[in-house]
Amino acid sequence: MSRALKTARIDLILLDIMLPGEDGLGICRRIRATANTPIIMLTAASEPVSRVVGLEMGADDYVPKPFDPHELLARIRAVLRRANSLPSSIEKSAGPMRFAGWRIDPVARDLHDPKGSRVFLTSAQFDLMVVFCRNAQQTLTRDQLLDLTQGRATETVNRSVDILVSRIRQKIERDPRNPTFIKTVRTGGYIFTPPVEAA
Repeated sequence: MSRALKTARIDLILLDIMLPGEDGLGICRRIRATANTPIIMLTAASEPVSRVVGLEMGADDYVPKPFDPHELLARIRAVLRRANSLPSSIEKSAGPMRFAGWRIDPVARDLHDPKGSRVFLTSAQFDLMVVFCRNAQQTLTRDQLLDLTQGRATETVNRSVDILVSRIRQKIERDPRNPTFIKTVRTGGYIFTPPVEAA
């Protein structure tokens, strides 16, 4: 899998959880360690907790089996749109931004830490990060974040925003349990606290 990701152009991965040998969740975790290729998980499990686990592993969407092929195609198109374009609220001409030594480029879809190392984000995580930077120091509700990143085009899983925020915190916060960049506003949503400026 890792060799294929390095040598071939892969636009999206459909990954079944139930596989011989290593399960799909483990493969998803390994992919996310080195690549941000969009991933849609397929599984016969329908319990909400299974969906949450898949999203926490870095999947961009989750489709329970059996599924309608038309629904799967619609979800593939939605994930690819998020991966290959900016959210509707963000102009494609928007340039790179900086915050606390970090650099994010909405057009190149790159995030670099203060040392210059690239930090891999899923397409959904990156879109949410851009929205935070574009609305820095403003409280955004979960509904607003869903509207700005997904436009409510797809069915959302409960806690999907919270899961994305948690995954982003693990990648950009010094102490994810005591975040300083993305803070929770009780009964309100989230606020991205550092000032953001054009790079």
